[in-house]
Amino acid sequence: MRRLLTALVGLLLMAQPAEAQRRETARLGISVGGVSTIGVIVEYLDGQGSIELNVGTWSFRDLSVSVVRRHYLGVARVRPTVGLGLWGVLAFPSDGRPSAALVVRAPIGVEWSTWDAHALTLDVNVNQGIWIRRSDPDDDNPMSRRLIPLPGAAWRWRSR
Repeated sequence: MRRLLTALVGLLLMAQPAEAQRRETARLGISVGGVSTIGVIVEYLDGQGSIELNVGTWSFRDLSVSVVRRHYLGVARVRPTVGLGLWGVLAFPSDGRPSAALVVRAPIGVEWSTWDAHALTLDVNVNQGIWIRRSDPDDDNPMSRRLIPLPGAAWRWRSR
């Protein structure tokens, strides 16, 4: 683990600033994992930070929506990213009432920007539930308060 951390720090220090790091207005993308099996991203950038909207699904019988304030650390082509936001899920099972959950989401990861306005983000979303409505009205078990890490990846491109 220590070698991996040392290698990542070295890579971040050697990386050159990317042309794509200039002030941008918006990026569009596709996400896999994290808050949904597949999702669509709309991200509005303002300097070193952004507001990210991710709309996706786990099984096409649910809707997953996440809004995150993301901060990009540094101006290199490979740079760390951290964020904080909310993630809501609505599920529509065929044999019960709709269920819902609200989760605090904290993505921690790294973004690699290419020269041609594309970027690949790999992150781990650290999540903790804050509210739940179960599909079974008789299920009154308390919600788990443990942190749940979910890995995810996203491909984003700059809109012109």
